[in-house]
Amino acid sequence: MTDWIDVLIVVVKVVAAFAVMLVATLLLIWAERKILADMQNRIGPYRAGPWGLLQALADGVKLFFKEPITPNRVEKTVYLLAPILALVPALLMFLVVPIGRPFFIGDREITLQAMDLNVGLLFVLAVSSMAVYAVVLAGWSSGSKYPLLGGVRATAQAISYEAALGLALVPVVIYEGTLSVAGLVEGQSGKFLDLFPAWNIILLPSFVFFLMAAIAETNRAPFDLVEAENELVGGFHTEYSGLRFALFFLAEYINIFTMSALTATIFLGGWNGPTWDGSLPSSITWIFPILWFALKTFAIVFVFFWVRATLPRLRYDQLMELGWKRLIPGTLIWMIFVAVAQAFDEFGAPWAS
Repeated sequence: MTDWIDVLIVVVKVVAAFAVMLVATLLLIWAERKILADMQNRIGPYRAGPWGLLQALADGVKLFFKEPITPNRVEKTVYLLAPILALVPALLMFLVVPIGRPFFIGDREITLQAMDLNVGLLFVLAVSSMAVYAVVLAGWSSGSKYPLLGGVRATAQAISYEAALGLALVPVVIYEGTLSVAGLVEGQSGKFLDLFPAWNIILLPSFVFFLMAAIAETNRAPFDLVEAENELVGGFHTEYSGLRFALFFLAEYINIFTMSALTATIFLGGWNGPTWDGSLPSSITWIFPILWFALKTFAIVFVFFWVRATLPRLRYDQLMELGWKRLIPGTLIWMIFVAVAQAFDEFGAPWAS
């Protein structure tokens, strides 16, 4: 009986995680349109629902019922598989993110995390590297030169910035001593110098490098060279329409939310924050960790939107130069510095012994 309860808990967690991501995606699409409109002195969506809240839902319904058009020259199996392959890694990465503090039901501890892997960060890097296959396969299988160019760009961009993404996490692993995402959150509880939250943002270069690489990995402006409407018509998904295009669109925004959640979890303490335990009833305090996690995540999401509204698209040579000549050397130098500093802290100076 206990085994069935465990299976049921896992199923509920997975379904709840997918529901959170889908609802968050609808809010993200609406928020981006409103924020960009405000920054550009426009109104943004306002007709569908109050304040235009239902505009994203209306767009999704329209794409769902729109006729899918399949060009004659496509590699059909790969062409149909690519949108699904884009969505699955985006959904899987969120499963290792703890969104709140664990609680007990009887003697059973319930974690607000679909799966707690002791190599959670490696899982995130492995799954995120799969997302580029969807873009490459979509571009190649479409039978058109513009999507193919978008796929080729995506390959080079992913290789460049995936390396920087992984290297930016190495100093965090050295500092915290764990690859578990839940372990990283636990390591950031408490105070630093009894004054400041003990968050990993103290490793500020890692935070900056990771955020820049995350923006590039999600193909967002100013790194959206794989879409580049004024160069490649629409990039890798030019030949997609209807529900197939909607899956790519959905995957992009789920990736934004997932990367923002990971950034908040790894560098901003995750769900850690004031809970006022003891001064408020337990029926209320359980919601505060979830609230802090949501606030931190949407603060990072706002940075994604702000960067899009502020910076122009890079040229392709600038994209490659930033990745190979700036980010990767910068992450390597910072990683060596953190490793040496940690060794001095743990073992002392070698000449002192």
